[in-house]
Amino acid sequence: MTSSSPTSGAAPLVYFVDGMDCATCVQKVEGMVNRLPGTGAVKTSFARQTLRLELDETQTPRTVLEKNLLALGYTPTLQQTAQSRAASAHADHDGDGHDHAGHVHEVLPAGTAWYAGRQGKLVIFSGVLLALAWAMGFVAPQYSVYGYVAATVLGVWPLAKQAWASARLGDPFSINMLVSLAAIGAVAIGEAAEGAVVVFFFAVGELLEGVAAGRARAGIQALAALAPKTALLVEGNGTREVPADSLQIGQTVQVRPGGRVPADGTITAGTSSLDDSPVTGESMPVTKTVGDSVFAGSINTDGVLSVVVDREASDNTIARIIHLVEEAEGSKAATARFIDRFSRSYTPGVVLVSALVAVVPPLLFGGEWYPWLYKGITLLLIGCPCALVLSVPAAITSGISAGTRRGLLIKGGAALETIGTVKTVAFDKTGTLTEGKPRVTDVLGAGVSENEVLRLAAAVEAGSSHPLAQAITNQAKKMNVIAPASQDAKAIAGKGVTAMVEGRSLFISSPKHAGSTLSVTPDLLTRLTALEEEGKTAVVLHSAEEVLGVIAIRDEPREDAREAIARLKTMGVNTVMLTGDNARTGRAIAAGLGLDVQAELLPEDKLRIIAELRAHGGVAMVGDGINDAPALAQADVGIAMGGGTDVALETADAALLRERVGDVADLVQLSRDTMTNIKWNIAFALGLKAIFLVTTLLGYTNLWMAILADTGATAIVTANALRLLGWKGGTVKKASTPSGLPASGSV
Repeated sequence: MTSSSPTSGAAPLVYFVDGMDCATCVQKVEGMVNRLPGTGAVKTSFARQTLRLELDETQTPRTVLEKNLLALGYTPTLQQTAQSRAASAHADHDGDGHDHAGHVHEVLPAGTAWYAGRQGKLVIFSGVLLALAWAMGFVAPQYSVYGYVAATVLGVWPLAKQAWASARLGDPFSINMLVSLAAIGAVAIGEAAEGAVVVFFFAVGELLEGVAAGRARAGIQALAALAPKTALLVEGNGTREVPADSLQIGQTVQVRPGGRVPADGTITAGTSSLDDSPVTGESMPVTKTVGDSVFAGSINTDGVLSVVVDREASDNTIARIIHLVEEAEGSKAATARFIDRFSRSYTPGVVLVSALVAVVPPLLFGGEWYPWLYKGITLLLIGCPCALVLSVPAAITSGISAGTRRGLLIKGGAALETIGTVKTVAFDKTGTLTEGKPRVTDVLGAGVSENEVLRLAAAVEAGSSHPLAQAITNQAKKMNVIAPASQDAKAIAGKGVTAMVEGRSLFISSPKHAGSTLSVTPDLLTRLTALEEEGKTAVVLHSAEEVLGVIAIRDEPREDAREAIARLKTMGVNTVMLTGDNARTGRAIAAGLGLDVQAELLPEDKLRIIAELRAHGGVAMVGDGINDAPALAQADVGIAMGGGTDVALETADAALLRERVGDVADLVQLSRDTMTNIKWNIAFALGLKAIFLVTTLLGYTNLWMAILADTGATAIVTANALRLLGWKGGTVKKASTPSGLPASGSV
């Protein structure tokens, strides 16, 4: 997305670009910026109407960039910091419009009627002129042509200005150029009436596209408005109302019943049910208490809560979701990249074919000039690639927005397209297929008491954030067992942990590792086997010389895990569990869920197995985003269970905020439904053009029918893409339809 590499003197800039609110607009702005010397790291977002880049002003002054944007029909406003590109920018600029018309869609304030905007007024005014000219044809036919010419000039003038600006900035074959040539050509050959109809229908199409673009952006704008503007900051024995964006990490806020949580944080006092649906899509309120995390924007339904702030406003869950959606627009699906390349050659080809049709028959074969000129002009309109260019980005944006509302965060069109094609989904066990909240079920002593085993084990695991370690330390607290201090604690990858406790080195290891370094009695081996066959994870506490005891831990499978695995199989996707746990425990969990398993794996083993699976088709890896970062990166698609972690958002291609295994199946279905939508859009756009190409050459199609077909195709393709905004998911679909296309989903 960059044209030239900026020098070390390049400075990062963030612009709010008023009017850059559709896929075509973004394509045009990116093309212009990338052609400027000294630009780099160009990123655009039509959902937020932002342009971010690095600019070396010794090569291209900032004023040149801004002048070019104005010439293209967009009004740039330089933002002072990256954070100021938040939703407040929209409040400052929405509805302002700009004085440079063209293929630019006006952004109106929410709730404003379409006819109140500049484009709506243009449609109404040109429509009135067209109607008056038509009526004059019955009263004074000799003057009606002036009305048609006036209507044509009114509609084509902004398009011609836009076409000239695009040509001057390196894009001579724009959609505006095609329509301008067709309208001017119609007037030149005496068909002013049809020229007026052409520009009127094109203006209507632009209006409809702007309305559709607004709908696609509405979800993200609504998300930005979720976080409350104020918060109740706890000070001493009282509270003080402060701006929510002024909260600092470590401060405590009070959240009253009916209020929204002002920041990501952890509950320090109180118990309440919270409605997380605005953020995660979770339909049922979740009861949370001391120690539980809360999201900014969640609604507190009953109790009073005290929450310590964990993240500043610019880094809370809502801000990161918006940033992800923004970044997603820059990661284009392979299909979108193909359409971009195709359209760059397609539009000049249309101009060439139209010119040949207009002049070759009269010059070489003695044909009449008028009918062939007419056919050439008509082909210009038929060739307009509006519907084709919109077919992919409109569907991708709608699909990503629909997923975001259901707590499915997808990092771009490339990831969304790939997820639906995977042949295998590999799951980590702990925290992914299971709840991630293991609890101690059995404590066995070998020459020491059970309390002593628990006391020493808690000391070794002190400070660790691993779920199994927390299960041991939590059990010690529950049993009022006080763990001694430990030093030099460290993890041994895939084997266990060690620490110095009361002057000696103690280890907590897997039974396999312990058995390879120490002698384990037959009786203890029998008891270990029995525990593991019950689906429990057993760990051995030992010193360098002897076994001291065994602790068994059970992490229950998630409620929806079995149903989710069954859904994936119905969709034709293989499933496998990859775990570092022992084989017996892995088999017990896997058998209950109905999937294959490979156990006793080190981190490097998971990478090897994923590479082997990829040889037989695409692989998605689902993990907790912390311990599974290498595997998430190795897979074709990495899916993080629990999108609240930094590592999950940075490493994975998608994240599941609701932490449901069923959401993996929903991701696959959303991908397939989106790609089906795209295939139908492309087929419809190209098929309609093929039909009108034939009918034009045979003399059955006139100018107004051609532009109506193009406008109609654009409207239909956009409307079809917007259907994805209503996507619900959760429906089991077969792997494919008889036609070979993926089945469409719950839209």
